[in-house]
Amino acid sequence: MPQPVYKEVLKMTVKSDLEKAIASEQAALGTYAMFADSTDDPTAKQMFEQMQQDAQRHIQMLNGRLNYLCENNPMYNQPGVQNPHRQSPQGQQVGSQSQDEPKIIQTQKQPKGR
Repeated sequence: MPQPVYKEVLKMTVKSDLEKAIASEQAALGTYAMFADSTDDPTAKQMFEQMQQDAQRHIQMLNGRLNYLCENNPMYNQPGVQNPHRQSPQGQQVGSQSQDEPKIIQTQKQPKGR
């Protein structure tokens, strides 16, 4: 007996898992930026900047997979439905950003006498 419902649930789980992983990496990216800005230790600053680059690469990889899933799965690729995960060739997200997606906020460096 076929189980098409199971396959659709699995695909929804993959999509939501990718979205959660992207959100986590975006949060980490902001955290690393804040840590890099708040330290005077050049070695630590370099480490956090490298971690930012790694997180950005992870986000691009995850977005690429999510984009592939949304474009190649009939469940997500329906006429008249905009794909919020579609990316431009430069890797920039095209379409509207969800209210639930984290945003990176630049903050001012705090004085050392906190």
